[in-house]
Amino acid sequence: MTTIRLTAAQALVRYLTAQTNDAGDLFIAGVWAIFGHGNVAGMGEALHAHRDSIRTWRGHNEQTMCHAAIAYAKQSGRRRAMAVTSSIGPGATNMVTAAALAHVNRLPLLLLPGDVFANRGPDPVLQQIEDFGDGTVTANDCFRPVVRYFDRITRPEQLLTALPRAFAAMTDPADCGPVCLALCQDVQAEAYDWPAAFFAPRTWGQRRIGADVDELSRVAHLLRGATAPVIVAGGGVHYAQASDALRAFAEKHGIPVVETQAGKSALPWDHPLNFGPVGVTGASSANALCEVADVVLGVGTRFQDFTTGSWALFRNPDRRLVSLNVAAYDAMKHGAEPLQTDARRGLADLSAALGDHTAPAPDAGLRTAWFAAVDPQTAAPEDGNALPTDAQVIGAVQRASGSDTVVMSAAGTMPGELHKLWKAPRAGGYHMEYGFSCMGYEVAGAMGIAMAQPSRDVVCMVGDGSYLMANSELATAAMMGIPFTLVLTDNRGYGCINRLQMATGGAEFNNLLATSHHTTPSRIDFAAHAAALGADSLHVTGIAALEAALAVKPTDRPRVVVIDTDPYPSTPDGGYWWDVAVPQVSDRAEVTDAHRAYAAMLGTRISG
Repeated sequence: MTTIRLTAAQALVRYLTAQTNDAGDLFIAGVWAIFGHGNVAGMGEALHAHRDSIRTWRGHNEQTMCHAAIAYAKQSGRRRAMAVTSSIGPGATNMVTAAALAHVNRLPLLLLPGDVFANRGPDPVLQQIEDFGDGTVTANDCFRPVVRYFDRITRPEQLLTALPRAFAAMTDPADCGPVCLALCQDVQAEAYDWPAAFFAPRTWGQRRIGADVDELSRVAHLLRGATAPVIVAGGGVHYAQASDALRAFAEKHGIPVVETQAGKSALPWDHPLNFGPVGVTGASSANALCEVADVVLGVGTRFQDFTTGSWALFRNPDRRLVSLNVAAYDAMKHGAEPLQTDARRGLADLSAALGDHTAPAPDAGLRTAWFAAVDPQTAAPEDGNALPTDAQVIGAVQRASGSDTVVMSAAGTMPGELHKLWKAPRAGGYHMEYGFSCMGYEVAGAMGIAMAQPSRDVVCMVGDGSYLMANSELATAAMMGIPFTLVLTDNRGYGCINRLQMATGGAEFNNLLATSHHTTPSRIDFAAHAAALGADSLHVTGIAALEAALAVKPTDRPRVVVIDTDPYPSTPDGGYWWDVAVPQVSDRAEVTDAHRAYAAMLGTRISG
């Protein structure tokens, strides 16, 4: 047997350079790295040696490096991913939040944190977490609940099994998610005689699981008997590249489609069978269909509470839930009739089983009424001096967008407003991290999207709160010459949660800066801050000035446009109940009234 003598770190990196997707691209497109004592000698040396075959990038925070990698994987449709390496201790634990984000969203991410010495010579080593009752525990054990596969590498040869398992997890359509290989720092530098065959090129294709014939028959029977069916399109439609299949299925069988946050843009916004966003942040057109639906066909959705109105939306007492999903875990939720299959293949098989069957036509007037209600809210205000709403800002961005625009966000006001109001012309034009709704994803995520699809016009919409939480990768994007537009809406606090606080009867408290305990009023100059990080930036006043600023597209660095907005208004149309528990007892009459309304809604929920 031919062998090659390499350190564990060298072998790991060499293995990465031999793993491709079915398009011939490296599956791991590159490695984000912040070096510390736990990875600079081992992984650092190995990455330098392979710098011409796999790119290494340096970010400013381990969590946001992961966010960039996750956004890259999401925008790539899980066809490619990135790795992130850190030192031990805080570098590693900084990545735990991002690992949870990738886990929730079913996205591939290769985490390579340094770990303690396997030989336990320097014990405790700098940054080591000591468990007083378990000598095997390290900080990296925090990853166990939030990754799909975890392994601690205490011997070089363990990579012979760990790396193929890692790639199997990241490329499996059902079990896809983040992987953590905790690399003991002495083992990174330890040599081993590796079988040369271990580094042979390997292609990781997309497995398309077909449906069980009995499950297919049962679901087809349910749809043939339905008088008011509806399709709930989730993120799995995008991951399976099933947008065309969904469109063909809906058109052939006349079944209307509604879209989750992850599924939005599965159909063009103006398709006559696209009845818009569903659920808590949904359109009245979509929710009206779902309230009376007798068969709800979920395609690639995990039926999150924002999609289902905390399971109060699907009100028809006779409704049947069907879940077409590649993952058995999701296909069985809430007593659904499962159809475990790849979305693209499954829709084609189900269409064949249905033959020429066509459902009763949905009420097209619902779509017309919805757009008639919300379009005026995104129009430019007649009073150019008024503090604009978020809807008006979205309208300005929409008018400046084109068919190649990708609008993205993650937390706060924008996910709800964009889900309702954004008109996505084609698949991949709407990128929302709303599975984990992670504040701070936005800036790094926009960079990751632009890296995945550099020809696209990427627009990040972020509030002042999320921007302040994690903005350092703006400097990374500027230094790397990655262009995207960042529209920063400054409503001087956490406007979304302030509105929720008020809606549940609470007093305005600790959300807007004006109602928080500060001794000095905020005087943050966001445009100056962005410029200091290397971005082109400006502050504008009013929608007309915003539109003028958006007409200038970035070319070699991020462009930040800051605009002050009103923290109180939100789109009044559409939406649905969301289960946010209200105190049963309070001195505030507003809370007592809110709890009475809350209790009434609890009684409407139909689940299972």
